[in-house]
Amino acid sequence: QVQLVESGGGLVQAGGSLRLSCAASGRTFSSDVMGWFRQAPGKEREFVSAINWSGSSSYYADSVKGRFTISRDNVRNTVYLQMNSLKPEDTAVYYCAAGRGTVVGFVGTYWGRGTQVTVSS
Repeated sequence: QVQLVESGGGLVQAGGSLRLSCAASGRTFSSDVMGWFRQAPGKEREFVSAINWSGSSSYYADSVKGRFTISRDNVRNTVYLQMNSLKPEDTAVYYCAAGRGTVVGFVGTYWGRGTQVTVSS
């Protein structure tokens, strides 16, 4: 059974940092693109970042570029999202996803249940 389990969310003040983790199991993800999406209350889910299988290529939404960094560890089947200089508008449920394709236009096939990130002003 394929599972993606996110962790690391929480409440942080504006300007602070959080590191999200997503542990994958149930199949081999080392060939997949992995990424992060988020959904704020009353808004549609939006792309945040994606990374290719080797970690050599990554892509970010303009809204997080320069503040967020995605990385992965294929030995641990885990993808990370380091979030710095957080803003209240980053408040959302963050979802991990995995699938084939490219980092640009990544849509995800397998999904986690999400972890809440709340940034206070």
